[in-house]
Amino acid sequence: MKHLLVPVDFSEHSAYALEVAAGIAKQQNADITLIHMLGISEAVIAEDDLLEYEEAKYFMGLAKKKFKSFLDKPYLKDITIRKIVQNYKVFSELNNVAKEQNIDLIVMGSHGSTGFNEIFIGSNTEKVVRTSDVPVLVIKGQNSNFTIRNILFACSYSEDMIVAYKNVKLMAEKFSAKLKLVYINTPYQDFLSTPEAENRIAKFMLKAGDTKSKVEVYNDHSVEVGILNFSKTEDFDLLALPTHGRKGLSHFLLGSIGEDIANKAGLPVMTFKI
Repeated sequence: MKHLLVPVDFSEHSAYALEVAAGIAKQQNADITLIHMLGISEAVIAEDDLLEYEEAKYFMGLAKKKFKSFLDKPYLKDITIRKIVQNYKVFSELNNVAKEQNIDLIVMGSHGSTGFNEIFIGSNTEKVVRTSDVPVLVIKGQNSNFTIRNILFACSYSEDMIVAYKNVKLMAEKFSAKLKLVYINTPYQDFLSTPEAENRIAKFMLKAGDTKSKVEVYNDHSVEVGILNFSKTEDFDLLALPTHGRKGLSHFLLGSIGEDIANKAGLPVMTFKI
């Protein structure tokens, strides 16, 4: 892991994300690129070319001033920091930035308490999670001593989850972290008997090329409740979930369940594209 991307709006939540990213950068000897999206509406940009230039110059100047104080942090010492200021208005464009900059991980701040609809501007963190081809780490509060030692990964163990699982496993290896695997079995949706669950998991692990790792089957009333309850059984540092792009925050999670988990979980959440 060599390059992290941190979107910033100069709020305390993006500061929390930057502090966590700095900790990861030091552990992994990585660089950090910060991106600030001006989001200037075309309606406020003057038609005259000269005035348009002056307005753009003015807003760029404001951003540079904010960066100066925002980056005056002791935890950023000895870390290579790059800054990007763009007039992006759509947060899904961050995926293009991630590709152009060879980003390994996006670290974003979240307000958390009122759900993804209150993160950054509107539901922008949710948009990034759904459209990003690289893992996204969502930070919901200050965590000055953030370390990744124990990761919980939950999925349906269907074949389309294999890529996400391999990426989670690789991430755990990079941090020398323990990886705990769980399958949530529910009485109403996709219920499996013990032999059926064992058979599904065995086929998945065989296709994933991993016959040593164990998956715990945990019974609960719903996938959401099961993941939240299981996350409290050990001292986990991170909850890892697969994402299914524009179709939602996981193929095995319906509707807004994935978003609810990311919001309600007391842990930082990292998402992986399947």
